[in-house]
Amino acid sequence: MGSIKRISINGYKSIRELKDFELNDLNVIVGANGAGKSNFIQIFKMVLAMSQGAFQEFILKNGGADAFPFDGLKETPEIKIGFEFSPDSPDSLGSSFYRFSMTSTASENMLLSEECKDKDGNWKSYGSTSLESRLSEQKNACARDGKRNEAGYFVYDSISQWMVYHFHDTSSSAPMRRTEIIEDNKKLRGDGSNIAPFLLHLRENDLQYYKKIRNAIRLIIPFFDDFSLDIIKQGEAEKVKLTWKQKRTDYPMQPYHFSDGSIRFICLATALMQPNPPTTIVIDEPELGLHPEAIHVLAELITLAAKQTQVIIATQSPLLLDNFAIDDIIVAKRKDGATIFERLKEEDYNVWLEDYSVGKLWTHDIIHGGTIYE
Repeated sequence: MGSIKRISINGYKSIRELKDFELNDLNVIVGANGAGKSNFIQIFKMVLAMSQGAFQEFILKNGGADAFPFDGLKETPEIKIGFEFSPDSPDSLGSSFYRFSMTSTASENMLLSEECKDKDGNWKSYGSTSLESRLSEQKNACARDGKRNEAGYFVYDSISQWMVYHFHDTSSSAPMRRTEIIEDNKKLRGDGSNIAPFLLHLRENDLQYYKKIRNAIRLIIPFFDDFSLDIIKQGEAEKVKLTWKQKRTDYPMQPYHFSDGSIRFICLATALMQPNPPTTIVIDEPELGLHPEAIHVLAELITLAAKQTQVIIATQSPLLLDNFAIDDIIVAKRKDGATIFERLKEEDYNVWLEDYSVGKLWTHDIIHGGTIYE
């Protein structure tokens, strides 16, 4: 499994062209409303869905085929996206590549008109036009033929281990506040719906990591003592509930006793501190609903996570930006009606950084990424 080294995008929503854009271990995307940050993040959701055989479902849920081409079908008859993956170890020979094209039909379906892989300079097609991706099919073929070091296996393995986290729904009926079957504990789901069984699994199998997560939560919720994680029998199923204990009382605290910001931070801390992280973690606006002190702790967790895996976040928070180096920042902005992306360079801001934090550079529009009137 490898991290994403470079990404290329042609004609996806507001992104007219992005060629061989380099991604590091830590990537903090900042931009004004409507600049195109969410369109960039959505690509990872789509490709992850492709690896799960859910491309058509993703297209339908997100507006249908005509919602994706830049400036419509007449301007963009074909969308092209490509990835270069870093080798999974220093001993591996070179990068692996994956690219695909999307076209909309007269019946308003979106097709994958091309899927290709490459590892040695020789691009190989996954086959003819199809409704669903052949990523999984290629991986299975490589495994069957004993070619686990081949690009088809490596590409699928890398993409299928991405995780796009979206903990925005913290309502009283949010999945993260409800019980979940005890067996759903292998990886933390994108919406945090299995946070209770996942934490229980960590407590029973990776106590060291469980304690680290618990201690991080105590920094933000000082009256929090520990999770109870009650197991509830419902018919034949055993489910786990996000019950917890408060300091200096034995009253059984329930998931609904957590504030929105508290339960969101619990999910974020768990995602960023899990023992076996995804190859790439993607989080859109992780700072939502968090107290300033929690934002600083969150930034520290993001930085620590990026030492273990690749992290991509999108934010509008100056407080969050204050905690990162200038060359961690990618600015998304509009130019000539399209989204462009620029990674900042420390040497361009050395003088400014003597007097201003990164967040101040953003709010004062010294980092040019504010609202642009076209």
